[in-house]
Amino acid sequence: MKPEVLLYRLARPLFFSLDAERAHELVLGWLALAAELAFRTGTVASPPSGPEVEQELWGLRFPNPVGLAAGFDKNARVVPVLPLLGFGFAEVGTVTALPQEGNPKPRIARLVEQRALVNRLGFNNEGAPAVAARMERWRRAKLPLPVGGNVGKSAATPLEQAQEDYLFTLETLLPFVDFLVVNVSSPNTPGLRELQRESELRRLVGGLVERNRELAREKKLRKRPLLLKIAPDLPGDAVRKAVDVALETGVDGIVATNTLAVENSGGLPFSGGGLSGAPLRERSNEVIRRIFRHSEGKLPIVGVGGVFSGEDAWEKVLAGASLVEVYTGLVYEGALLPRLLARELAARVRKAGGRRLADFVGSGA
Repeated sequence: MKPEVLLYRLARPLFFSLDAERAHELVLGWLALAAELAFRTGTVASPPSGPEVEQELWGLRFPNPVGLAAGFDKNARVVPVLPLLGFGFAEVGTVTALPQEGNPKPRIARLVEQRALVNRLGFNNEGAPAVAARMERWRRAKLPLPVGGNVGKSAATPLEQAQEDYLFTLETLLPFVDFLVVNVSSPNTPGLRELQRESELRRLVGGLVERNRELAREKKLRKRPLLLKIAPDLPGDAVRKAVDVALETGVDGIVATNTLAVENSGGLPFSGGGLSGAPLRERSNEVIRRIFRHSEGKLPIVGVGGVFSGEDAWEKVLAGASLVEVYTGLVYEGALLPRLLARELAARVRKAGGRRLADFVGSGA
């Protein structure tokens, strides 16, 4: 066992003795202090990289394919410290147009035996203007990794006004992020998943893609890649329709997948929410394979769900993912997991006799 993994395994019982959300806020607070120190002293680190794992997608350089999934750093508090942990990219958010508290506590719980989490946070965040201001400040550090903004619908906004809500958040964040992810798949905002229906999805993302292009022209900015994040429990036909909509409207990629909606949390202090972690791994992989096959590899995929080891990340690459993201794995394996994953993926490429990770994307689909 790697020393950094062993060290966290020894410390993990202390964190797990705390309420899950309290432990998360504690770690986030420490990382925020480290991020502020790195920013003020001009010592933002470079993430691990190398010819095996470095790649270019959408005109962006990814030092390695391991990213921070949305939900961990909702308000972009820790961005400057992420390269030190080993991340090659990150998503901040989910960000909504309006600041919101989210659902009542308790709202995060661990399923330790399953190596999983259940959350029903409900897009708690400070709102798009506050997150944009923080990202504007961080960008002065010349961040060595792409940072995207994950955007969602405010809970107070009716579904029929969803497009205007998403447009406001997109317009507010766009100058300060490298890419954008449209989240229509969280199970914790009532009615949100209705936006995955073909007609609703086409209207929503079509408008966002067009506005993204207009803003790039108006502000003389590089057009931001626009990705779509979908749910793991979409039936096969719905996945194919989502891919068709993405290809027809000009969406640049798909994030697969969000958390799995659960009604009964098995004795936890709340019901409902989204399940993440090891139980999601194979379901996520199957959705990735479907997207890769149906799009014939034309849509780059960000694979999320159950990544705890280099083998888990490699499975997602073979299924069709060009990039992978982690969140729950950090809770169970520690904050240096992304550094280990980047190293192990490079070793896998060499062992398979290849030169770069991109050569293996979708080879098992």
